[in-house]
Amino acid sequence: MEGGAYGAGKAGGAFDPHTLVRQPHTVLRVVSWVFSIVVFGSIVNEGYLNRPSEGEEFCIYNRNPNACSYGVAVGVLAFLTCLLYLALDIYFPQISSVKDRKKAVLSDIGVSAFWAFLWFVGFCFLANQWQVSKPKDNPLNEGTDAARAAIAFSFFSIFTWSLTAALAARRYKDLTFQEEYSTLFSGSAQPQPSPGPRV
Repeated sequence: MEGGAYGAGKAGGAFDPHTLVRQPHTVLRVVSWVFSIVVFGSIVNEGYLNRPSEGEEFCIYNRNPNACSYGVAVGVLAFLTCLLYLALDIYFPQISSVKDRKKAVLSDIGVSAFWAFLWFVGFCFLANQWQVSKPKDNPLNEGTDAARAAIAFSFFSIFTWSLTAALAARRYKDLTFQEEYSTLFSGSAQPQPSPGPRV
């Protein structure tokens, strides 16, 4: 393990964008951010069908407004969460306390696992509503590509958020190891002076 990679040894260093963009968790966060844009963008742009003859606008997913609302809400909130944790990734090297770093990584584990679950629920919900949609509601097949894209990227998001949680768990183990290592060798390895001969 590279000394001080996740602990206080590297704290206070200058921000290095090249190092940041090469980190796997940063790449996954950016990918998750793009996926969230695809999901909520697809639903907002083409997820609602307008029927002037009926005088109403309805959700393409089985006329269920909850399906469209869920997809948009999860997509927008995931978008904001990605931005928040990208900011934390930028600030992370400046955190000098190993305990504070552990708290940040623990929050990353919890939030990433929670979003993986929300995307799983969203994928199941959208896929189910799409499957039971009636062809007569959309005879011209308007927005079908966008509807399928939202379902597909909801599915992909389950894996990106799960991998982010797994990487955060690995970072947490590294931090715990470093904290134990620092505690074990901070002063305890100092040689003690031997007592002189008695006179």
